[in-house]
Amino acid sequence: MTTPFDDDPQIRKPSLFARLRSSFLTGLVVIAPVGLTMWLIWTVVGWIDGFVLPLVPQTIRPEHYIGINLRGVGVVIFLVFTIFIGWIAKGLIGRSLIRWGESIVDRMPVVRSIYSGIKQISETVFAQSERSFEKACLIQYPRKDIWAIGFISTTAKGEISKRAQTTGELMSIFLPTTPNPTSGFLLFLPKEDVIELDMTVEEAAKLVISAGLVYPNGKDPTVPPETASKTKPRPN
Repeated sequence: MTTPFDDDPQIRKPSLFARLRSSFLTGLVVIAPVGLTMWLIWTVVGWIDGFVLPLVPQTIRPEHYIGINLRGVGVVIFLVFTIFIGWIAKGLIGRSLIRWGESIVDRMPVVRSIYSGIKQISETVFAQSERSFEKACLIQYPRKDIWAIGFISTTAKGEISKRAQTTGELMSIFLPTTPNPTSGFLLFLPKEDVIELDMTVEEAAKLVISAGLVYPNGKDPTVPPETASKTKPRPN
């Protein structure tokens, strides 16, 4: 005779090896992001130190006075030097020197191509916030009734806007790929075909990177984050 509190004999408890394996995988999920982040930061700091410190005179290095090679000193020197160069470049003299230097580089066939390519990449990677994507959006791609997440870049201008056979405003949409959102497609769509989303660009990027597994509102993915916070019941 059995009671409702007895265990079902057909349901077997996981073995000790299965429990150990589950705990090990859970530990990896916790440790891996922290460990890889710390390792990456430690490696980058060491690489910068190895590049910057040989350029610094031995008499002004910290280890010359305390006898210990402090990791990260090269990073501090690099940051201070970079800020100083940026401050100079914003002034009248700095801009004049940059234009003069670039005019010399433009006369060198091979150097000119290398410099222009690196400059374009740097301006793209280190662009300031006013050049970032405005909002996340939803578009129909690659055909009707198939939806994809995109990022609104700007309003199309110039020849693109004039030549496009559309009567309304044309939007520049970046369509990212999964799981690498840095690659994708540039699409020009009529404004009426672009549905703006309530989620932020960062939340939409997480959704793309995770292949649809990480939603901004994890409890109820059908409700936008802002709506969910407003409808959340208040404690008595």
